[in-house]
Amino acid sequence: MFHPPSRPPSSRRYSRRETLWLLSLTTAGWASSSLLSGCSVNPVTGEQQLMLMSPAQELAVDRQHAPQQFSNDFGAVQDEALNRYLTRVGQEMAQLSHRPQVPYNYRAVNATHVNAYTFPAGSTAVTRGILLEMQNEAELAALLGHELGHVNARHAAQRQTRSLFTQLGLSGIGYLSSYYSQTAGMLVNSLGGVTSKALLSSYSRDDERQADALGMAYMAKGGHNPAGMVGLMELLSAQSKQKPNALETMFATHPMSRERLSTAKRRFQESYRNHQAAPNNRARYMDHTATIRAQKPTIEWIQKADTALANKQVSQAESCLAKALKSTEDDYTALVKMAKIQLAKGDARGAKRYVELAKHSYPNEAQALHVAAITNLTSGNPSAAHEDLLAYERVVPGNPQTTFLQGKALDDMQRPSEAARYYRAYLRRGSRDAYSHYAQQRLQQWSQTNPQP
Repeated sequence: MFHPPSRPPSSRRYSRRETLWLLSLTTAGWASSSLLSGCSVNPVTGEQQLMLMSPAQELAVDRQHAPQQFSNDFGAVQDEALNRYLTRVGQEMAQLSHRPQVPYNYRAVNATHVNAYTFPAGSTAVTRGILLEMQNEAELAALLGHELGHVNARHAAQRQTRSLFTQLGLSGIGYLSSYYSQTAGMLVNSLGGVTSKALLSSYSRDDERQADALGMAYMAKGGHNPAGMVGLMELLSAQSKQKPNALETMFATHPMSRERLSTAKRRFQESYRNHQAAPNNRARYMDHTATIRAQKPTIEWIQKADTALANKQVSQAESCLAKALKSTEDDYTALVKMAKIQLAKGDARGAKRYVELAKHSYPNEAQALHVAAITNLTSGNPSAAHEDLLAYERVVPGNPQTTFLQGKALDDMQRPSEAARYYRAYLRRGSRDAYSHYAQQRLQQWSQTNPQP
Protein backbone atom coordinates (compact mmCIF):
# COMPACT_ATOMS: atom_id res chain seq x y z
CA MET A 1 0.00 0.00 0.00
CA PHE A 2 1.30 3.45 -0.88
CA HIS A 3 2.08 5.84 1.93
CA PRO A 4 2.06 9.53 0.97
CA PRO A 5 5.43 11.27 0.90
CA SER A 6 6.44 12.83 4.18
CA ARG A 7 8.36 15.67 2.57
CA PRO A 8 7.30 18.03 -0.22
CA PRO A 9 9.05 17.31 -3.51
CA SER A 10 9.43 21.05 -4.07
CA SER A 11 10.09 21.62 -7.79
CA ARG A 12 11.27 18.08 -8.55
CA ARG A 13 9.20 15.72 -10.68
CA TYR A 14 6.91 13.36 -8.81
CA SER A 15 7.26 9.60 -8.92
CA ARG A 16 4.48 7.54 -10.49
CA ARG A 17 3.06 6.54 -7.12
CA GLU A 18 3.01 10.17 -5.94
CA THR A 19 1.24 11.10 -9.16
CA LEU A 20 -1.38 8.38 -8.64
CA TRP A 21 -1.88 9.56 -5.08
CA LEU A 22 -2.76 13.05 -6.31
CA LEU A 23 -4.71 11.79 -9.32
CA SER A 24 -7.28 10.17 -7.05
CA LEU A 25 -8.28 13.66 -5.93
CA THR A 26 -9.74 14.47 -9.36
CA THR A 27 -12.97 12.64 -8.51
CA ALA A 28 -12.83 12.30 -4.74
CA GLY A 29 -16.23 12.62 -3.12
CA TRP A 30 -17.31 15.52 -1.00
CA ALA A 31 -18.45 14.82 2.53
CA SER A 32 -21.89 16.00 3.54
CA SER A 33 -23.70 16.42 6.84
CA SER A 34 -27.27 16.06 8.07
CA LEU A 35 -29.14 18.61 10.16
CA LEU A 36 -32.26 17.69 12.07
CA SER A 37 -35.40 19.33 10.64
CA GLY A 38 -38.12 17.12 12.15
CA CYS A 39 -41.37 15.82 10.73
CA SER A 40 -42.92 17.07 7.51
CA VAL A 41 -45.71 16.11 5.14
CA ASN A 42 -44.73 14.00 2.16
CA PRO A 43 -45.98 15.99 -0.86
CA VAL A 44 -47.01 12.84 -2.75
CA THR A 45 -48.66 10.73 -0.04
CA GLY A 46 -49.82 13.53 2.26
CA GLU A 47 -48.52 11.55 5.23
CA GLN A 48 -46.38 12.84 8.09
CA GLN A 49 -42.79 11.60 7.84
CA LEU A 50 -39.63 12.14 9.83
CA MET A 51 -37.33 14.08 7.51
CA LEU A 52 -33.79 15.03 8.49
CA MET A 53 -33.40 17.26 5.43
CA SER A 54 -35.59 20.31 4.95
CA PRO A 55 -36.45 21.74 1.50
CA ALA A 56 -33.98 24.54 2.19
CA GLN A 57 -31.28 21.98 2.92
CA GLU A 58 -32.17 20.10 -0.27
CA LEU A 59 -31.51 23.30 -2.18
CA ALA A 60 -28.23 23.81 -0.32
CA VAL A 61 -27.11 20.30 -1.31
CA ASP A 62 -27.86 21.08 -4.95
CA ARG A 63 -25.94 24.33 -4.89
CA GLN A 64 -22.93 22.82 -3.15
CA HIS A 65 -22.63 19.47 -4.90
CA ALA A 66 -24.34 19.62 -8.30
CA PRO A 67 -21.67 21.77 -10.02
CA GLN A 68 -18.95 19.34 -8.89
CA GLN A 69 -20.89 16.29 -10.07
CA PHE A 70 -21.68 17.87 -13.44
CA SER A 71 -17.97 18.59 -13.85
CA ASN A 72 -17.14 15.02 -12.84
CA ASP A 73 -19.36 14.07 -15.78
CA PHE A 74 -17.24 16.36 -18.00
CA GLY A 75 -19.59 19.33 -17.96
CA ALA A 76 -22.76 20.20 -19.81
CA VAL A 77 -22.67 19.52 -23.54
CA GLN A 78 -21.87 22.60 -25.59
CA ASP A 79 -25.14 22.36 -27.50
CA GLU A 80 -27.45 25.01 -26.11
CA ALA A 81 -30.34 23.94 -28.35
CA LEU A 82 -30.22 20.44 -26.87
CA ASN A 83 -30.07 21.77 -23.31
CA ARG A 84 -33.04 24.05 -23.99
CA TYR A 85 -34.96 21.08 -25.38
CA LEU A 86 -34.31 18.99 -22.27
CA THR A 87 -35.33 21.95 -20.12
CA ARG A 88 -38.60 22.41 -21.99
CA VAL A 89 -39.57 18.73 -21.77
CA GLY A 90 -38.62 18.56 -18.10
CA GLN A 91 -40.18 21.84 -17.02
CA GLU A 92 -43.50 21.15 -18.72
CA MET A 93 -43.91 18.02 -16.61
CA ALA A 94 -42.41 19.63 -13.49
CA GLN A 95 -45.11 22.29 -13.46
CA LEU A 96 -47.73 19.51 -13.36
CA SER A 97 -46.00 17.64 -10.53
CA HIS A 98 -46.62 17.66 -6.78
CA ARG A 99 -43.80 20.16 -6.20
CA PRO A 100 -43.93 22.71 -9.03
CA GLN A 101 -42.19 25.32 -6.86
CA VAL A 102 -38.87 23.41 -6.87
CA PRO A 103 -36.19 25.20 -8.99
CA TYR A 104 -35.76 22.37 -11.51
CA ASN A 105 -32.97 22.69 -14.07
CA TYR A 106 -31.79 20.36 -16.80
CA ARG A 107 -28.75 19.71 -18.95
CA ALA A 108 -27.06 17.00 -20.99
CA VAL A 109 -23.57 16.12 -19.73
CA ASN A 110 -20.61 14.81 -21.71
CA ALA A 111 -20.21 11.52 -19.84
CA THR A 112 -20.72 8.51 -22.10
CA HIS A 113 -22.01 5.92 -19.65
CA VAL A 114 -25.78 5.37 -19.69
CA ASN A 115 -27.30 7.37 -16.84
CA ALA A 116 -29.51 10.19 -15.65
CA TYR A 117 -29.72 11.59 -12.14
CA THR A 118 -31.17 14.41 -10.13
CA PHE A 119 -30.19 16.13 -6.91
CA PRO A 120 -32.75 16.64 -4.12
CA ALA A 121 -33.82 20.10 -5.33
CA GLY A 122 -34.18 19.21 -8.99
CA SER A 123 -30.76 19.75 -10.59
CA THR A 124 -30.88 17.09 -13.28
CA ALA A 125 -28.36 15.67 -15.75
CA VAL A 126 -28.72 13.25 -18.66
CA THR A 127 -25.60 11.67 -20.16
CA ARG A 128 -24.67 11.48 -23.83
CA GLY A 129 -24.69 7.72 -23.43
CA ILE A 130 -28.39 7.44 -22.66
CA LEU A 131 -29.41 10.19 -25.10
CA LEU A 132 -27.76 8.13 -27.83
CA GLU A 133 -29.78 5.04 -26.91
CA MET A 134 -33.25 6.54 -26.55
CA GLN A 135 -35.39 6.67 -29.67
CA ASN A 136 -38.14 9.21 -29.06
CA GLU A 137 -39.38 12.01 -26.85
CA ALA A 138 -41.74 9.70 -24.96
CA GLU A 139 -38.74 7.74 -23.67
CA LEU A 140 -37.02 11.00 -22.73
CA ALA A 141 -40.17 12.12 -20.91
CA ALA A 142 -40.21 8.78 -19.08
CA LEU A 143 -36.60 9.30 -18.01
CA LEU A 144 -37.16 12.86 -16.79
CA GLY A 145 -40.53 11.94 -15.29
CA HIS A 146 -38.88 9.18 -13.28
CA GLU A 147 -36.31 11.64 -11.92
CA LEU A 148 -39.15 14.06 -11.12
CA GLY A 149 -40.74 11.25 -9.14
CA HIS A 150 -37.68 11.00 -6.90
CA VAL A 151 -37.69 14.75 -6.22
CA ASN A 152 -41.43 14.93 -5.58
CA ALA A 153 -41.49 11.95 -3.22
CA ARG A 154 -38.41 13.42 -1.48
CA HIS A 155 -36.58 10.12 -1.72
CA ALA A 156 -33.19 11.73 -1.07
CA ALA A 157 -34.45 13.27 2.17
CA GLN A 158 -35.91 9.92 3.22
CA ARG A 159 -32.63 8.18 2.44
CA GLN A 160 -30.71 10.79 4.42
CA THR A 161 -33.03 10.12 7.35
CA ARG A 162 -32.46 6.37 7.16
CA SER A 163 -28.71 6.77 6.72
CA LEU A 164 -28.30 8.88 9.83
CA PHE A 165 -29.19 5.92 11.98
CA THR A 166 -26.51 3.73 10.43
CA GLN A 167 -23.62 6.09 9.74
CA LEU A 168 -22.37 9.56 10.53
CA GLY A 169 -21.51 11.30 7.29
CA LEU A 170 -20.05 10.10 4.04
CA SER A 171 -16.44 9.16 3.46
CA GLY A 172 -14.34 10.29 0.53
CA ILE A 173 -12.84 8.02 -2.06
CA GLY A 174 -9.62 6.36 -0.91
CA TYR A 175 -6.20 7.13 -2.31
CA LEU A 176 -4.64 5.11 -5.08
CA SER A 177 -2.45 2.06 -5.05
CA SER A 178 1.26 2.57 -5.53
CA TYR A 179 1.66 -0.09 -8.19
CA TYR A 180 0.93 0.46 -11.87
CA SER A 181 -0.48 -3.07 -12.19
CA GLN A 182 -3.17 -2.05 -9.70
CA THR A 183 -4.09 1.29 -11.25
CA ALA A 184 -6.63 -0.01 -13.78
CA GLY A 185 -9.27 -0.65 -11.16
CA MET A 186 -8.80 2.85 -9.82
CA LEU A 187 -9.06 4.37 -13.27
CA VAL A 188 -12.59 3.05 -13.66
CA ASN A 189 -13.60 5.65 -11.09
CA SER A 190 -10.96 8.25 -11.74
CA LEU A 191 -11.40 8.27 -15.51
CA GLY A 192 -15.12 7.79 -15.48
CA GLY A 193 -15.73 11.01 -13.66
CA VAL A 194 -18.47 9.43 -11.56
CA THR A 195 -18.92 9.98 -7.84
CA SER A 196 -22.62 9.28 -7.61
CA LYS A 197 -22.17 6.90 -4.68
CA ALA A 198 -20.92 9.79 -2.58
CA LEU A 199 -23.04 12.61 -3.95
CA LEU A 200 -26.31 11.08 -5.10
CA SER A 201 -28.96 8.90 -3.59
CA SER A 202 -28.86 5.15 -4.09
CA TYR A 203 -32.55 4.42 -4.31
CA SER A 204 -34.35 1.39 -2.96
CA ARG A 205 -36.49 -0.80 -5.17
CA ASP A 206 -39.57 0.66 -3.49
CA ASP A 207 -38.31 4.15 -4.36
CA GLU A 208 -37.84 3.07 -7.97
CA ARG A 209 -41.35 1.63 -8.18
CA GLN A 210 -42.85 4.83 -6.83
CA ALA A 211 -40.74 7.01 -9.16
CA ASP A 212 -41.83 4.87 -12.13
CA ALA A 213 -45.50 5.31 -11.19
CA LEU A 214 -45.13 9.05 -10.67
CA GLY A 215 -43.18 9.39 -13.89
CA MET A 216 -45.96 7.77 -15.91
CA ALA A 217 -48.53 10.04 -14.26
CA TYR A 218 -46.52 13.17 -15.03
CA MET A 219 -45.98 11.99 -18.62
CA ALA A 220 -49.69 11.51 -19.17
CA LYS A 221 -50.50 14.92 -17.68
CA GLY A 222 -47.94 16.50 -19.99
CA GLY A 223 -49.42 14.93 -23.12
CA HIS A 224 -46.66 12.35 -23.64
CA ASN A 225 -47.37 8.74 -24.48
CA PRO A 226 -46.89 6.72 -21.25
CA ALA A 227 -45.78 3.78 -23.40
CA GLY A 228 -42.46 5.61 -23.39
CA MET A 229 -41.87 4.25 -19.89
CA VAL A 230 -42.24 0.71 -21.21
CA GLY A 231 -39.89 1.55 -24.07
CA LEU A 232 -37.33 2.99 -21.67
CA MET A 233 -37.45 -0.09 -19.46
CA GLU A 234 -37.05 -2.38 -22.47
CA LEU A 235 -34.11 -0.29 -23.68
CA LEU A 236 -32.35 -0.48 -20.32
CA SER A 237 -32.96 -4.20 -20.02
CA ALA A 238 -31.47 -4.81 -23.47
CA GLN A 239 -28.51 -2.50 -22.87
CA SER A 240 -27.71 -4.18 -19.56
CA LYS A 241 -26.88 -7.32 -21.56
CA GLN A 242 -25.11 -5.59 -24.45
CA LYS A 243 -23.17 -2.92 -22.53
CA PRO A 244 -23.15 -3.88 -18.84
CA ASN A 245 -20.24 -1.60 -17.97
CA ALA A 246 -21.97 1.43 -19.49
CA LEU A 247 -24.97 0.94 -17.18
CA GLU A 248 -23.06 0.02 -14.03
CA THR A 249 -23.44 3.46 -12.43
CA MET A 250 -27.10 3.81 -13.33
CA PHE A 251 -28.01 0.46 -11.84
CA ALA A 252 -25.95 1.21 -8.72
CA THR A 253 -28.25 4.15 -7.96
CA HIS A 254 -31.40 3.03 -9.84
CA PRO A 255 -31.90 -0.73 -9.28
CA MET A 256 -33.37 -2.40 -12.39
CA SER A 257 -35.39 -5.62 -12.45
CA ARG A 258 -37.71 -7.61 -14.68
CA GLU A 259 -40.43 -6.73 -12.20
CA ARG A 260 -40.12 -3.02 -13.04
CA LEU A 261 -40.55 -3.75 -16.73
CA SER A 262 -43.55 -6.03 -16.20
CA THR A 263 -45.10 -3.50 -13.82
CA ALA A 264 -44.70 -0.72 -16.39
CA LYS A 265 -46.44 -2.87 -19.02
CA ARG A 266 -49.27 -3.76 -16.66
CA ARG A 267 -49.71 -0.18 -15.45
CA PHE A 268 -49.92 1.08 -19.03
CA GLN A 269 -52.60 -1.47 -19.91
CA GLU A 270 -54.61 -0.89 -16.74
CA SER A 271 -54.35 2.87 -16.31
CA TYR A 272 -53.16 4.54 -19.51
CA ARG A 273 -54.67 2.71 -22.46
CA ASN A 274 -56.67 5.83 -23.31
CA HIS A 275 -53.31 7.61 -23.85
CA GLN A 276 -51.95 5.10 -26.35
CA ALA A 277 -52.74 7.42 -29.27
CA ALA A 278 -50.58 10.18 -27.80
CA PRO A 279 -47.56 10.97 -30.00
CA ASN A 280 -44.08 9.75 -29.14
CA ASN A 281 -42.54 12.67 -31.06
CA ARG A 282 -39.72 10.60 -32.51
CA ALA A 283 -38.90 13.10 -35.25
CA ARG A 284 -38.60 15.97 -32.79
CA TYR A 285 -36.34 13.94 -30.52
CA MET A 286 -34.12 12.91 -33.42
CA ASP A 287 -33.82 16.50 -34.61
CA HIS A 288 -32.75 17.78 -31.21
CA THR A 289 -30.27 14.95 -30.56
CA ALA A 290 -28.69 14.98 -34.01
CA THR A 291 -25.35 16.23 -32.66
CA ILE A 292 -25.24 13.36 -30.15
CA ARG A 293 -26.00 10.74 -32.78
CA ALA A 294 -23.30 12.23 -35.02
CA GLN A 295 -20.88 11.45 -32.18
CA LYS A 296 -21.93 7.79 -31.96
CA PRO A 297 -18.55 6.30 -33.03
CA THR A 298 -16.73 8.54 -30.55
CA ILE A 299 -19.11 7.73 -27.70
CA GLU A 300 -18.89 4.00 -28.36
CA TRP A 301 -15.07 4.05 -28.43
CA ILE A 302 -15.04 5.84 -25.07
CA GLN A 303 -17.45 3.24 -23.69
CA LYS A 304 -15.10 0.52 -24.94
CA ALA A 305 -12.23 2.28 -23.21
CA ASP A 306 -14.17 2.20 -19.94
CA THR A 307 -14.85 -1.51 -20.41
CA ALA A 308 -11.14 -2.11 -21.02
CA LEU A 309 -10.28 -0.25 -17.82
CA ALA A 310 -12.81 -2.32 -15.91
CA ASN A 311 -10.91 -5.37 -17.16
CA LYS A 312 -7.55 -3.81 -16.18
CA GLN A 313 -6.54 -3.45 -19.83
CA VAL A 314 -5.01 0.01 -19.66
CA SER A 315 -3.20 -0.20 -23.00
CA GLN A 316 -6.40 -1.33 -24.70
CA ALA A 317 -8.24 1.59 -23.10
CA GLU A 318 -5.62 3.99 -24.42
CA SER A 319 -6.02 2.53 -27.90
CA CYS A 320 -9.81 2.95 -27.74
CA LEU A 321 -9.47 6.56 -26.65
CA ALA A 322 -7.06 7.21 -29.51
CA LYS A 323 -9.72 5.92 -31.91
CA ALA A 324 -12.33 8.10 -30.24
CA LEU A 325 -10.10 11.12 -30.81
CA LYS A 326 -9.51 10.09 -34.41
CA SER A 327 -13.28 10.20 -34.85
CA THR A 328 -13.70 13.51 -32.96
CA GLU A 329 -10.35 15.14 -32.35
CA ASP A 330 -11.65 17.70 -29.86
CA ASP A 331 -13.90 15.45 -27.78
CA TYR A 332 -13.45 16.84 -24.28
CA THR A 333 -14.26 13.62 -22.43
CA ALA A 334 -11.77 11.56 -24.44
CA LEU A 335 -9.07 14.21 -24.05
CA VAL A 336 -9.42 14.39 -20.26
CA LYS A 337 -9.46 10.61 -19.92
CA MET A 338 -6.40 10.31 -22.14
CA ALA A 339 -4.59 12.90 -20.02
CA LYS A 340 -5.33 10.87 -16.89
CA ILE A 341 -4.03 7.69 -18.48
CA GLN A 342 -0.78 9.48 -19.35
CA LEU A 343 -0.48 10.66 -15.77
CA ALA A 344 -1.09 7.14 -14.48
CA LYS A 345 1.68 5.91 -16.77
CA GLY A 346 4.05 8.55 -15.48
CA ASP A 347 4.10 10.46 -18.77
CA ALA A 348 3.62 14.03 -17.57
CA ARG A 349 4.56 15.47 -20.96
CA GLY A 350 1.87 13.42 -22.69
CA ALA A 351 -0.64 14.36 -20.01
CA LYS A 352 0.21 18.03 -20.48
CA ARG A 353 -0.45 17.81 -24.22
CA TYR A 354 -3.87 16.21 -23.81
CA VAL A 355 -4.99 18.41 -20.94
CA GLU A 356 -4.08 21.56 -22.87
CA LEU A 357 -6.13 20.28 -25.81
CA ALA A 358 -9.00 19.61 -23.40
CA LYS A 359 -8.81 23.14 -22.00
CA HIS A 360 -8.89 24.52 -25.53
CA SER A 361 -11.82 22.26 -26.45
CA TYR A 362 -13.93 23.33 -23.46
CA PRO A 363 -12.54 26.54 -21.93
CA ASN A 364 -13.09 26.88 -18.19
CA GLU A 365 -14.67 23.46 -17.69
CA ALA A 366 -13.45 22.57 -14.25
CA GLN A 367 -12.23 18.97 -14.54
CA ALA A 368 -9.52 19.81 -17.07
CA LEU A 369 -8.29 22.56 -14.75
CA HIS A 370 -8.05 20.03 -11.92
CA VAL A 371 -6.12 17.56 -14.07
CA ALA A 372 -3.90 20.38 -15.34
CA ALA A 373 -3.08 21.31 -11.75
CA ILE A 374 -2.03 17.76 -10.91
CA THR A 375 -0.04 17.55 -14.15
CA ASN A 376 1.85 20.70 -13.23
CA LEU A 377 2.39 19.53 -9.67
CA THR A 378 3.86 16.23 -10.80
CA SER A 379 6.00 18.01 -13.41
CA GLY A 380 7.65 20.18 -10.79
CA ASN A 381 5.71 23.34 -11.64
CA PRO A 382 3.70 24.12 -8.49
CA SER A 383 3.28 27.78 -9.42
CA ALA A 384 1.33 26.85 -12.56
CA ALA A 385 -0.63 24.30 -10.52
CA HIS A 386 -1.56 27.05 -8.08
CA GLU A 387 -2.94 29.17 -10.94
CA ASP A 388 -4.91 26.22 -12.33
CA LEU A 389 -6.47 25.63 -8.92
CA LEU A 390 -7.42 29.28 -8.54
CA ALA A 391 -9.14 29.06 -11.94
CA TYR A 392 -10.89 25.85 -10.87
CA GLU A 393 -12.14 27.46 -7.68
CA ARG A 394 -13.66 30.32 -9.67
CA VAL A 395 -15.69 27.80 -11.71
CA VAL A 396 -16.55 25.25 -8.99
CA PRO A 397 -15.99 26.76 -5.54
CA GLY A 398 -15.91 24.79 -2.33
CA ASN A 399 -14.31 21.49 -3.37
CA PRO A 400 -12.30 20.33 -0.33
CA GLN A 401 -9.90 18.40 -2.56
CA THR A 402 -8.94 21.68 -4.20
CA THR A 403 -8.21 23.05 -0.74
CA PHE A 404 -5.74 20.23 -0.12
CA LEU A 405 -4.11 20.63 -3.54
CA GLN A 406 -3.70 24.38 -2.98
CA GLY A 407 -1.89 23.57 0.22
CA LYS A 408 0.29 21.06 -1.62
CA ALA A 409 1.14 23.52 -4.38
CA LEU A 410 2.10 26.24 -1.90
CA ASP A 411 4.02 23.67 0.13
CA ASP A 412 6.03 22.75 -2.96
CA MET A 413 6.58 26.47 -3.64
CA GLN A 414 8.26 26.75 -0.20
CA ARG A 415 5.48 29.01 1.15
CA PRO A 416 4.70 27.19 4.40
CA SER A 417 2.60 29.90 6.06
CA GLU A 418 0.12 29.96 3.18
CA ALA A 419 0.24 26.19 2.75
CA ALA A 420 -0.53 25.71 6.44
CA ARG A 421 -3.72 27.76 6.12
CA TYR A 422 -4.99 25.49 3.35
CA TYR A 423 -3.98 22.33 5.20
CA ARG A 424 -5.80 23.52 8.32
CA ALA A 425 -8.87 24.39 6.26
CA TYR A 426 -8.84 20.88 4.81
CA LEU A 427 -8.53 19.32 8.26
CA ARG A 428 -11.42 21.43 9.59
CA ARG A 429 -13.73 19.61 7.18
CA GLY A 430 -13.27 16.48 9.26
CA SER A 431 -11.93 14.17 6.55
CA ARG A 432 -10.08 11.07 7.74
CA ASP A 433 -8.04 10.00 4.74
CA ALA A 434 -4.49 9.87 3.41
CA TYR A 435 -4.62 13.57 2.53
CA SER A 436 -5.66 14.66 6.02
CA HIS A 437 -2.87 12.46 7.39
CA TYR A 438 -0.37 14.15 5.08
CA ALA A 439 -1.64 17.63 5.99
CA GLN A 440 -1.42 16.86 9.71
CA GLN A 441 2.06 15.44 9.25
CA ARG A 442 3.29 18.58 7.50
CA LEU A 443 1.78 20.85 10.14
CA GLN A 444 3.48 18.84 12.88
CA GLN A 445 6.82 19.04 11.07
CA TRP A 446 6.52 22.80 10.77
CA SER A 447 5.50 23.17 14.41
CA GLN A 448 8.71 21.44 15.46
CA THR A 449 10.88 23.85 13.48
CA ASN A 450 8.73 26.95 13.65
CA PRO A 451 5.83 27.23 16.10
CA GLN A 452 3.85 29.57 13.81
CA PRO A 453 4.33 28.62 10.11
